[in-house]
Amino acid sequence: MRAVIQRVKNATVIIDEETKTSIRGGLLILLGVEREDKREDADWLANKIAGLRIFDDARGVMNLNVSQTNGDLMVISQFTLHAKTRKGNRPSYIQAAPPDQSEPLYSYFIEKISGESGIKAKTGTFGAEMDVNLVNSGPVTIIIDTKNKE
Repeated sequence: MRAVIQRVKNATVIIDEETKTSIRGGLLILLGVEREDKREDADWLANKIAGLRIFDDARGVMNLNVSQTNGDLMVISQFTLHAKTRKGNRPSYIQAAPPDQSEPLYSYFIEKISGESGIKAKTGTFGAEMDVNLVNSGPVTIIIDTKNKE
């Protein structure tokens, strides 16, 4: 699994010109599921993201996680995170899991991160064409890949 985590002041998902959901300050998580991913990847990733101390404490030091700030969570499915661009100019998505595999893992991840953080994660619609508007705070953007646990 690969996630792009953005600390946001707010984020909104629009589908067919209608607002689907929105959050105030918190984390926007773009999540890509790879063919080889398992529930263990979702478990590890949810735990890691829920514990990320990327919010400022009273001294202005990044020392708090999203739960400690009463922030929100938004998780958006994004298969394009597994784009391969080595050859040519058109990305290949061969490593991205097909919908029948990725949707259950995406849903499982949402359950896990909600449980780990104590925050009910908001979502877009799996497989839908979405407009995601956000105001990145900081900016703070972190990429985590379960295949490369740094």
